[in-house]
Amino acid sequence: MKPVLPIRAVAAQILATLRRGGASLTDLLAEADARVEDARDRAQLRAILYASLRGVFRYEALLRVLLAKPLPKRHEAVEALLINGLAQLELGIDAPYAVVDASVTAARALGETNLAGLVNAVLRRFQRERGTLLAALPSSPEIMHNHPGWMIRRFERDWDDVAPAICAANNAPAPTWLRVNRQRRHRDDLLALLVDHGIAAVAHPHLPDAIRIDHGIDVTQLPGFAEGEFSVQDGAAQLAVELLEPAPGQRVLDACCAPGGKLAHIAEREPALARLIGVDIDPARIARTRGGLDRLHLDAELQAADLRRFAADGAARFDRILLDAPCSGTGVIRRHPDIRLLRRESDLAALLKTQAELLDALWPLLAPGGRLVYATCSVLADENDGQVAAFLERRRDACALDLVPGWFGRDQRHGRQNLAGEGGFDGFFYAVLAHRV
Repeated sequence: MKPVLPIRAVAAQILATLRRGGASLTDLLAEADARVEDARDRAQLRAILYASLRGVFRYEALLRVLLAKPLPKRHEAVEALLINGLAQLELGIDAPYAVVDASVTAARALGETNLAGLVNAVLRRFQRERGTLLAALPSSPEIMHNHPGWMIRRFERDWDDVAPAICAANNAPAPTWLRVNRQRRHRDDLLALLVDHGIAAVAHPHLPDAIRIDHGIDVTQLPGFAEGEFSVQDGAAQLAVELLEPAPGQRVLDACCAPGGKLAHIAEREPALARLIGVDIDPARIARTRGGLDRLHLDAELQAADLRRFAADGAARFDRILLDAPCSGTGVIRRHPDIRLLRRESDLAALLKTQAELLDALWPLLAPGGRLVYATCSVLADENDGQVAAFLERRRDACALDLVPGWFGRDQRHGRQNLAGEGGFDGFFYAVLAHRV
């Protein structure tokens, strides 16, 4: 089926939804993909939106100069179309004439024929006066670093002079990481396949299932993807199974398991577990997790439940528990650039409360001699080392094990923190908890 609207019109609708705090980019792209048959159009849609979101505060500031007066809210799609156009022109995503002409066409397709001339004039003026306009932008932190002010202040509080580097990493494209399904293919075989397709890739020296590709590719088009021979998963996320060290006969719980990448990795790593169960509060996300497991030819028990009221049946406790806790997502902004628009500072209090409640609820389910791996894709100290420290104060029968390897990130009191871009990884925190002996 062909798209109902031109790609740039679809991109404008998606950006407009994100700017008013609607659904996530991941969900919106999934909906758009159902209408966009051509893989090249899907790639272009992503290129436009990622470019716009990585510079959205700068482009909004440019529009404030380029427009004689703000557009009324009812024209939010045209404003988004202009932001997308500025990003394409600045970054050379397409030839300038093509960007302008296609943007004008998109305005008409959006039912904004009366504003098609404005779209043409604004984008052509940016072409003519680009250097002057960019040089005249205000030097506010939000515009310089393309992050909301509250987020920049949090980075500065937690990481001091490293904060600009965190923002820069969040604004840069991320490498592609693959995770080989060792139940179906050897890593060396997949590396050879990538070479045969002209794709430069390297194996990670410490993550036995990880392969890094430094440029973006559509891995779903590679032989073996549909057959479940590999998945896309950042190297930092792949460390979870190394810290769990699942062994035959163990009972393993993956808390907050959706979308299922780590759950699948556990199943790939140790098929002889006595029990593997994944729990998530959202039934729809559980359904998507099942789909991912099916593609990989794996199986696990799945349950939609609130872990804060979760009751294990049968074997009451688990040898291994993974808590990949709900968090701010500030470590994965380079992969999910809409986080800078959707996340609010006011969200943090509820997130911190949920993290603490989950730790407290899961702790009684950990068997003696077991491990609870606490993980987030956040770089905020309150969600990470601070959260673990508070838990250890509440639970004097718990301790943090020094098991997170030194090659990963930065040492913290109770774990290790990787900042976005370090080692080619996303921003991730890990701590390994156990009963005090």
